[in-house]
Amino acid sequence: MMMFVTVENFLADYKNEAVLTKKLLDALTDASLKQETAPGYRTLGELAWHLVPNDSMFKPMGLSIKNPGSSEVPASASDIAEQYQIGADSVIEAVSKWDDEKLQETNEVFGYEWQNGLTLSLFLKHEIHHRGQLTVLMRQAGLPVYGAYGPSKEEWSEMNIPSL
Repeated sequence: MMMFVTVENFLADYKNEAVLTKKLLDALTDASLKQETAPGYRTLGELAWHLVPNDSMFKPMGLSIKNPGSSEVPASASDIAEQYQIGADSVIEAVSKWDDEKLQETNEVFGYEWQNGLTLSLFLKHEIHHRGQLTVLMRQAGLPVYGAYGPSKEEWSEMNIPSL
């Protein structure tokens, strides 16, 4: 499994991915937070709130990050986006204090022994995975979707290029 071996590489990747995630969260509306895929599954609001960094993966590595401290999903989309940005900035600040050797240290996370570089890689993949789910629910809620690794249908249209 791919893991980060330099702090600089993690920070570069995470800063880029956090911008993409924040752009999607900024497009949410309060009304859209109730959109669900199917009964019994996460709503758009629950999924967006799940993207806000918390201590679950960071505390075992000895990192303390700023997080809302509540599992209750806010009723305001802008509150979710704001808490995401606070958490993302906090992750960047905390990991910036590490040296590359710290990525080689092993800690127990969710019952597994993972090197810190692997934990950070899985954290980032987790966010990307749920961001994909977020875009599906955003489409169902009639919200614009922004491209992450290429233009979205809306962005193709703005460029007067037919989407494929």
